Amino acid sequence: MVTETVEQADLIDVINQEGYEVVLVRSATKIRKDIIDACPNLKMIGRGGVGMDNIDVEYGRSKGINVFNTPASSSQSVAELVMAHLFGAVRSLYDANREMPTNGVSSFKVLKKKYAKGIELRGKTLGILGFGRIGQSLAQYALGCGINVMVHDRNEGPFQINLKIADQSINVSIENSPKEDLLANADFLSLHIPSTDRPVIGTEEINAMKDGAVILNAARGGAVDEDALLAALDSGKIAHAALDVFTNEPTPREDVLVHPKISLSPHVGAATLEAQDRIGTELAENIINFYKQVEA
Repeated sequence: MVTETVEQADLIDVINQEGYEVVLVRSATKIRKDIIDACPNLKMIGRGGVGMDNIDVEYGRSKGINVFNTPASSSQSVAELVMAHLFGAVRSLYDANREMPTNGVSSFKVLKKKYAKGIELRGKTLGILGFGRIGQSLAQYALGCGINVMVHDRNEGPFQINLKIADQSINVSIENSPKEDLLANADFLSLHIPSTDRPVIGTEEINAMKDGAVILNAARGGAVDEDALLAALDSGKIAHAALDVFTNEPTPREDVLVHPKISLSPHVGAATLEAQDRIGTELAENIINFYKQVEA
């Protein structure tokens, strides 16, 4: 077993030299057709996380390989990161944390005035685009904070959300709204969709949103058109953005990283100790169950 990082260019050699039957990857390593064809011993390809856009899933399965992910393990962690970004955005904490270390002593009163126009989350509307496990986990947190929730998903609603608060269980039904209604009514828009070949939020969608709305993307880089986002931030159409994912990872564009209205994190939505433990357990259970079936 190899647990050290293997460079993309060395994958085929390492897999074949050791005769590995199982390869486990995160988001950076790509398992494409060339690797699948060059490694005939492969029986399983596992993705420690949700999205599998870095794996040629259908091709692998067509070759009889068990391709799987861990969709339930990181939902809570990603949802909590989105909520952290959301709280930070409405009170400008992301910017205050940049300014206070360098200007807090000399310009305390100036900064106090600069950040004195925050807004409260309670009573506002969060639009969730994509309502799978992560979107539903985010809805639980938002509803618990008194935020109104609207959702749009390719699956039909209504959706049933179970809230557990102070040893009580509350069921909440959420309708599946048309995308245009979601855009028009959301004070905050959070994306939780699979990888796409084109942006889901571009100039047209941004223009359909409320003035002063906030966009959050912890789904996939490229889901938001970064050029359109920067233009909307500069014009004031969009008040803030929060990004955990970027179009050109692992080398995001500098003008995005330095923009004063963007809260940033380096694709760490699932990077909690608890989520990593759950991911490891789920990967192991999948492998064990697979080989038990083979032996049977």
